Amino acid sequence: MIRLTEVRKYFGEKRALGPVSFEIPPGGAVGFLGLNGAGKTTLLRILATDLRSSTGEVEIAGINVAANPHAVRKKIGYLPETPPLYRDMAVGEYLKFVGQIKGLSPDRVDNRVREVEEYTQLTPVHDEFTQNLSHGYRQRVGIAQAIIHEPELLILDEPTKGLDPVQVLELRGLIMRLKEEHTILVSSHVLTEISQTCDRVFVLNQGELIASGSEDEISANLSGTYRIMLGARMAPDTRAEDLVHFVQGLPDITSVEVVQQDDQLLTLSVQSPTDCRGSLSRSLVKSGHDVVRLELGSNELESLFVELLGQKVN
Repeated sequence: MIRLTEVRKYFGEKRALGPVSFEIPPGGAVGFLGLNGAGKTTLLRILATDLRSSTGEVEIAGINVAANPHAVRKKIGYLPETPPLYRDMAVGEYLKFVGQIKGLSPDRVDNRVREVEEYTQLTPVHDEFTQNLSHGYRQRVGIAQAIIHEPELLILDEPTKGLDPVQVLELRGLIMRLKEEHTILVSSHVLTEISQTCDRVFVLNQGELIASGSEDEISANLSGTYRIMLGARMAPDTRAEDLVHFVQGLPDITSVEVVQQDDQLLTLSVQSPTDCRGSLSRSLVKSGHDVVRLELGSNELESLFVELLGQKVN
């Protein structure tokens, strides 16, 4: 879906971004995380064809952005940090205007306005001027204009900035629904927003990409260890210490810690240099134990972020 190769951006002699290279497959949500000034907005503006890179190549859906930006724009929807609204237009009028600019036919545009208003819960304010809307509703209008032409890629720059807690929850739910139909890129310096809405994380610092992957993958790369949460219903006449000893003896297991025991149900925290869930499950089932939980342990994104920046500074 997206491929960047040695992309850099300079403003005068100041390097704002790069060199950055990565690929993002279609589907799901990817979060771009970094402190203010890390290069998140610069990167998203380049992807949205709002800004040209100084060097390197950018491809979206197989199209070179520099060579054919107009074709790329048909495939993307973009919500910048400040929604691009016309204050003297009503919500429905504005969305119709955007739809026409995006190339929707006269028959299609009216139906599509109704669809996106319903999807983003804007129907009650269809006739309201955008200047009279709350910040939360303006953000919804910003998302509606970004998706009105049904783009493959949706780019959201700090979408929850300035929202109250209730509005954040509502917008988070909207993003979760949107990622079922679009590839979504979200930038934020709020760690919880990235953690709760995104499948993968790209961490930027001073214009450089310093880590990427899921939270668990980033954690494993930092520590060299996977933490696996194992829940097993022990075979009859098996003691907890017997199961712990059995798991400790399996290949690639470096440590085992009892988290909780409830009668015959035992929860263990298992550490390994590899993601050995498959072999671990097979070994337990073969020995007569029922596996009721087997997942990579949850890591706090805040701790990973601090550790990454600390390593970069050091």
